[in-house]
Amino acid sequence: MSISKILLVEPPRIYWFVMGEYCPPPTTLLTIAAHIEKELPDIEIDILDCQAGQIDWKGVEKYIESYDPSMVLTSGFTCNAYSCARTVEIVKTVNEDIITVAGGIHFTSVPDESLIDFPEIDYIVRGEGEPTIVELIKSLNNGKKIGNVKGLSFRHNGKIIHTPPRPLIKNLDKLPYPAYHLVEDYLKKYHFSMMAGRNTRYLVLEGARGCDHRCTFCTQWKHWNGMWRSKSVKRIVDEIEYLNETFGGIFLWLTDDHFKINIRGKKFYEELKKRKCKDDIMLFIQARTDDVAKNPDLVKKLREVGTYWIMCGVESDSQEILKEFKKGTKNQDAYKAMKTLRENDIFSHAMFVIGSRKDTRESIERLRQFSFELEPDFAIYTALTPFPGTIYYNTAKENGWIDDKNYSNYDMAHAIMPTETLTKKEVQEELWRCYNFFWGSYRRNISGFFSKNKLKRKLYHHMAGQHVLRKFRRLI
Repeated sequence: MSISKILLVEPPRIYWFVMGEYCPPPTTLLTIAAHIEKELPDIEIDILDCQAGQIDWKGVEKYIESYDPSMVLTSGFTCNAYSCARTVEIVKTVNEDIITVAGGIHFTSVPDESLIDFPEIDYIVRGEGEPTIVELIKSLNNGKKIGNVKGLSFRHNGKIIHTPPRPLIKNLDKLPYPAYHLVEDYLKKYHFSMMAGRNTRYLVLEGARGCDHRCTFCTQWKHWNGMWRSKSVKRIVDEIEYLNETFGGIFLWLTDDHFKINIRGKKFYEELKKRKCKDDIMLFIQARTDDVAKNPDLVKKLREVGTYWIMCGVESDSQEILKEFKKGTKNQDAYKAMKTLRENDIFSHAMFVIGSRKDTRESIERLRQFSFELEPDFAIYTALTPFPGTIYYNTAKENGWIDDKNYSNYDMAHAIMPTETLTKKEVQEELWRCYNFFWGSYRRNISGFFSKNKLKRKLYHHMAGQHVLRKFRRLI
């Protein structure tokens, strides 16, 4: 079949209740679609965003029937793997000749398993997808050997074939802006109620890929070959300006796993302060605690150009556990980071992990007390999850620690493994106690409701109506 029409599908799925009510744009699909448009302008492309369009599985089937694509692409995290699989199953039900492609970190990490369990997947794009999918389309249309396309996994004559890995893109500035023009009908639906309100337009952009740290529980660094590659600061700011002025983006999430304030902070401030959009945007970035702690002056400058929210992976109070995670940070970094954010009126968002092998009821209680002492504006507690592609997954699998192999539960809200002293159920109970400790504090809730920080006020009012504690209680 010649590839002339491509449909990229963001499947129906349930979003993470921990973050309240929200609807994000399908960032990966927008990036892939933009690259295909740039390299293959004669190909017709459409994006079906089932979340924004409130489209159920029957609607997916009808849309595929009416659009009649020659190729369908989908992508998702581990907890959404089954939704991606159901998408391609529906595709093959409609027309078995449609080429189906799955990509992303999960499918990259377990290509053999995925091709065996989900035979409706024709090709898995491993690693960086943009050049691979374009070369695959060209090869299919020109009758060239698929086995020469790097970064692919597929079946051939009853065997699973993995072509050599594709080298990473050297210059990310060459990538086009995400194809938001393909989802203009959905733009008004993209929001993050907890963070900015339901009526504030929420868009996502990417300033860098990967991380040069080696956290044992993280999928990102391994997926990107342990490298941190950044777009130029000018390109990042140009994209912020473009999303704001062209598509009305106000709340912008810079998805980089590590902003690297020490490297990009000054240039970012100097470039963004020249733009009018700085007065109209609210930036959300992610940074390591040590990076925030060591660069308070740069943090202050970032606040001056629209950085309202910074998320930090604190993870644990235990240096032993931080060492196990290969985090490379210290407790004092967390204290100083939270203090720096408070002093600069930046909303502080701290992430914590429970459920490591050495965790006990007592150690988790110490973590709760530690998280309270840090005084973040918002705390998210997660259950240590052995995501495929992580060091921790390999270790847990070899040792038989994984009690739950249902990927739908790999959302960090469900306990997947026991510890040496706690059952999986007891880990789940401790996770509920963490949230009850944080959200059940009257003093904290009152201070949140009446905070001078508008984001904090909005979050506490919103989360009060989301019944997060009740939802966690149901998981026990």
